[in-house]
Amino acid sequence: MIRPRRTESAEFDVAVIGGGVVGLAAAALLGGLGLRVAAVEAGAAAPPPAPGDHDLRVYAVTCASARLLAHAGAWEEVERRRRGCFRRMEVWDAHSRGRICFDSTALAEPTLGYIVEQRVLCDALGARLRQLPEVTVMRPASLQSWESVAECLEVTLQEGRRISARLLVGADGAASRVRTLAGIGYERHGYNQEAVVCNVRTERPHGDTAFQRFLSQGPLAFLPLDDAHKSSIVWSTSPAHARRLLALDPEDFGSELANAFEQRLGRVLEVGQRAAFELARARAERYVLPRVALAGDAAHSIHPLAGQGANLGLLDAATLAEVVGQAVAAGMDIGAIRTLRRYERWRTGENRLMQTTMDGFKHLFGSELKTVRWLRGAGLSLTDRCEPAKEMIMRLAMGLSGDLPAAARVRTIC
Repeated sequence: MIRPRRTESAEFDVAVIGGGVVGLAAAALLGGLGLRVAAVEAGAAAPPPAPGDHDLRVYAVTCASARLLAHAGAWEEVERRRRGCFRRMEVWDAHSRGRICFDSTALAEPTLGYIVEQRVLCDALGARLRQLPEVTVMRPASLQSWESVAECLEVTLQEGRRISARLLVGADGAASRVRTLAGIGYERHGYNQEAVVCNVRTERPHGDTAFQRFLSQGPLAFLPLDDAHKSSIVWSTSPAHARRLLALDPEDFGSELANAFEQRLGRVLEVGQRAAFELARARAERYVLPRVALAGDAAHSIHPLAGQGANLGLLDAATLAEVVGQAVAAGMDIGAIRTLRRYERWRTGENRLMQTTMDGFKHLFGSELKTVRWLRGAGLSLTDRCEPAKEMIMRLAMGLSGDLPAAARVRTIC
């Protein structure tokens, strides 16, 4: 039997599957090491936004994430286009007198974090990839399969192109094809909640403050944008309530939103486009196999109440790049399981701790038991009066402490 001749493949050190924030960051950081990187992105380039338009999806970018983005060479463009920052944060409970306030001045820091649109991050990282001669961007292109050959993987893309790589990085989201093809199990638990997102204009200015009020069905967050009267909102609630909120006309939605927020910023004067997405906690049973590593939502997802999802994914990318860089310096195989397990051990513990913490907050503030309500209110108020405890919480949330990769520790900004 005559076999068809195999198409010659392009050779790379690393193939990164996924064109979102985490995949692009991983490609930029790995390319910055001098490795030959294929950045495989399924979607075509997004059209440029209309002037003054805002994304529905914005991220609260921590100082740790800002630092690693600077290390990747993308922060200057992000800084030029970011939508704002928050210097203060106020959190309170709808069913108790519990309240806590955080202020960056307590740490002698300029900000607690930055508000950045998803597309701004992707644009800045994409621009950086085009500057790196070691990185080849393949778009639109998507993964079909791979097979192990000697010390690399022969990867077939659905468009018929073949590439080889010593390491395959799956940063292709919660429905990761890399994870599926690798046969890695994925444990997913829905919260029976959806997050309603939109941008609004309010009567009073936000004062560069991020607000979060815990309601019975989930937290309601206001994130300040660059316009003093505009905020991005994330309202986590039941699926039925989410559907009703989406069906309301803008005026009625604005009224319900302002009331749920206790009119902290006065009336809601304008309501932008609304959307909703399901909330779930998930984690892969493992992050690595020989020559395969998962990062970001492909490996884990958490509740958005603390805005840490994208930040955890960026830390995955930076940690993987650091581990791979150390392997290169030591003359080790970057795709060997011995190399990749160090990344897995490092990030699994950090990510599970954050998942467990967010789950704890979700269940604590979702309880309707009077005793629990009293205890959580007392706990919030007590913590608010304990400055050392508040400073510790702020440092952890900002990425100023913890087991961080080197790229997130170097103080170029923040």
